[in-house]
Amino acid sequence: MKLTTHPLLPLLASVLTANAFQFPDCVNGPLAKSKACDVTGTAPERAASLVDQLTIDEKLVNLVDQALGASRLGLPKYAWWSEGLHGVAGSPGVKFNTTGYPFSYATSFANAINLGASFDDDLVYEVGTAISTEARAFANFGFGGLDYWTPNVNPYKDPRWGRGAETPGEDPLHIKGYVKAILAGLEGNETVRKVIATCKHYAAYDLERWHGLTRYEFEAIVTLQDLSEYYLPPFQQCARDSKVGSIMCSYNALTIRDMASGKPDEEINLTTAQPACAKPYLMTILRDHWNWTEHNNYITSDCNAILDFLPDNHNFSQTPAEAAAAAYKAGTDTVCEVSGSPLTDVVGAYNQSLLPEAVIDTALRRLYEGLIRAGYLDHGRSSAVAGGDGGSFSSPAYDALNWEDVNTPSTQELALRSATEGIVLLKNAGSLLPLDFSGKKVALIGHWANATGTMRGPYSGIPPFYHNPLYAAQQLNLSFSYANGPVVNASDPDTWTAPALAAAEGADVVLYFGGTDTTVASEDLDRESIAWPETQMQLLSELAGLGKPLVVIQLGDQVDDSSLLNNGNVSSILWVGYPGQSGGTAVFDVLTGKKAPAGRLPVTQYPEGYVDEVPLTEMALRPFNYSSSSNLEQEVSVQGRGSLTIQPRSTPGNKTLSSPGRTYKWYSSPVLPFGYGLHYTTFNVSLSLSSSNASSSSSSPSFSIPSLLTPCTATHLDLCPFSPSANSALSVSITNTGTHTSDYVVLLFLSGEFGPKPYPLKTLVSYKRVKDIKPGETVTVKDVPVSLGAISRVDGDGNTVLYPGTYRFVVDVDGSQGVERGEEVVVELVGDEAVLDEFPQPPKE
Repeated sequence: MKLTTHPLLPLLASVLTANAFQFPDCVNGPLAKSKACDVTGTAPERAASLVDQLTIDEKLVNLVDQALGASRLGLPKYAWWSEGLHGVAGSPGVKFNTTGYPFSYATSFANAINLGASFDDDLVYEVGTAISTEARAFANFGFGGLDYWTPNVNPYKDPRWGRGAETPGEDPLHIKGYVKAILAGLEGNETVRKVIATCKHYAAYDLERWHGLTRYEFEAIVTLQDLSEYYLPPFQQCARDSKVGSIMCSYNALTIRDMASGKPDEEINLTTAQPACAKPYLMTILRDHWNWTEHNNYITSDCNAILDFLPDNHNFSQTPAEAAAAAYKAGTDTVCEVSGSPLTDVVGAYNQSLLPEAVIDTALRRLYEGLIRAGYLDHGRSSAVAGGDGGSFSSPAYDALNWEDVNTPSTQELALRSATEGIVLLKNAGSLLPLDFSGKKVALIGHWANATGTMRGPYSGIPPFYHNPLYAAQQLNLSFSYANGPVVNASDPDTWTAPALAAAEGADVVLYFGGTDTTVASEDLDRESIAWPETQMQLLSELAGLGKPLVVIQLGDQVDDSSLLNNGNVSSILWVGYPGQSGGTAVFDVLTGKKAPAGRLPVTQYPEGYVDEVPLTEMALRPFNYSSSSNLEQEVSVQGRGSLTIQPRSTPGNKTLSSPGRTYKWYSSPVLPFGYGLHYTTFNVSLSLSSSNASSSSSSPSFSIPSLLTPCTATHLDLCPFSPSANSALSVSITNTGTHTSDYVVLLFLSGEFGPKPYPLKTLVSYKRVKDIKPGETVTVKDVPVSLGAISRVDGDGNTVLYPGTYRFVVDVDGSQGVERGEEVVVELVGDEAVLDEFPQPPKE
């Protein structure tokens, strides 16, 4: 491995031998004279050359995540499993230097759910860029690979899901914006990919372990309508629009439900239950419908997902060899194995003639083309040949990244911003916040007050420091006392109440740092309850009874805050999520008013009784209510194939034949709605429409559907703008009518009775974070970006359709105190409905 001259080289050289990752030597190694190392060759040509030089035995051992390479060719081992959800993280492909400096840590940004709460795609892009910069530095010196299994883009539709904090939230349009930004930062915009990002988990995956059912055996039964409208849009952004390098298929099996059957007590399906990693229909959507083939991109399985094909779980394959063959033949290109588990029987699949060599070659060409596009064979080589498919994939700029580019002062500041911008103010009675701590004694109470590793949340690396709340209070030279608190286990001896009350009684202000953590909800661990843990609520009740100003800083996942919102002795509530290495500093920046809160809830906050209304296994989004003895014809009206007024149940054996609906689009009784968030100041917000190509024959502007489509030059009709000309645009004016400089998140919603029933309560169609609006200042966001896809509906066949009807646009959410909203904008769309995207139909089975 050739190293560039740098003062750290002697130290780095001493630790490189312990690390697994190496770039092939294309200058002096055995591959140097082959087409694979020819910088004038295209990526497909070079990948094909490399694969053609492998023997069948060498091919077989490179089809799994711990690929063994080929020593006789100078092709090193490669670990296809590096993590970077919110910073370079520990994983088989990433090795932190545990003996000390260098590469002993990486920046730990706030988790994805916090970034989602910021509604700031510019921030998301910056975080993605910083992660890939550090990842590339790790790779340059053998501490990390070139592919990273991030982002998690599954919509967070149910609050019980243990991995929801890994996602940006519940709304598919919002997730698409996040995905576009994070992928641009991770993969870069140069010819050479900075890192290979991996969108996961494809598809309809959001169950870990619930009531004895695990993700390894779960069959998600989904209608075409829900699949196209809710579960797949983030992956459409990944594959079709952002052309991500890799996608991970999920553990669960998937069945497509036939909505037109009209028989909730019988499972009439369009496809049989097949594991996602062996479902050709899903691969067809990716590679054929979305044309995710431009760079010969590859699919990796989730870890041990192929073993789940066997009788103990999905019962899809009878032997490990059959399971391996089914995955690769369906289009999965590499299989992740977990150390200590049985290995994927790739060899058996080939030896039993279940897996053709042509399929093996296709998979390997995809994998190595991905690495080549990330500079795998050109590391350290400069070339005058133009990049792209016409030549070299060297990147001197990426190759020059080193230890000094990890956790720099600028990335530390970015980590702080990633935490601060995602903080959501949920209550602020009497405008208690911001606080002036001068001359006050403060009590810091709760299990999060002195947290360290839990601040990072899931999929984390080793950060350079933990700036937790106690650290932040010390830095501000506050006079404070500290007492620990419980997490969840009510059976533990109560060692916390007396010290907490003693600390609070001697304080002027009480700060309670509580909520859930990864012991309550995480990968392989779903929640049974979404209430505050009983032990914490008991302590909070005692603290509130003291009558002192009480601020609740809620970390972890959302819980039902009803009792705290209604308690007059609870002054303020901040939701902080998983804030990363600078979480404590971020909290005190908001508490003191150094930074005004402007984050918004990226998910619905449900009442605790929601968990008794609908099982976690139910995949339907729309509300429904069935009686097994009722006449379905009296309850369901069909409007064209598959468009039902009420959606059938979708889970085998589900005796609860009703659902109140999921997400803000369908659930009408939240504790706090998606998009909720208070401020330290007040705003006057107005929405307007300027239009020169609309008819004024009625009180509302009228647009012809053909007139919206005709001038569009977008590759896909759903990407066409709703405002196709400079003189026809939605704009938002925001005036800060209060006394604090503050950001403001514009949330533009749409409602209306058009398209198939039932109609959503409202739909997010655009969002933007506007920065640092000063008191008295007015900022106008001109031409708010709204696509035709965002205002369309999805029919029963999964087609995206623009319907005629009355469209009502409004800014912000109901109940946003301190935000005075102008009138809604009402627009009429006229003419025949137009199909913007014709969804591929499942094969007849």
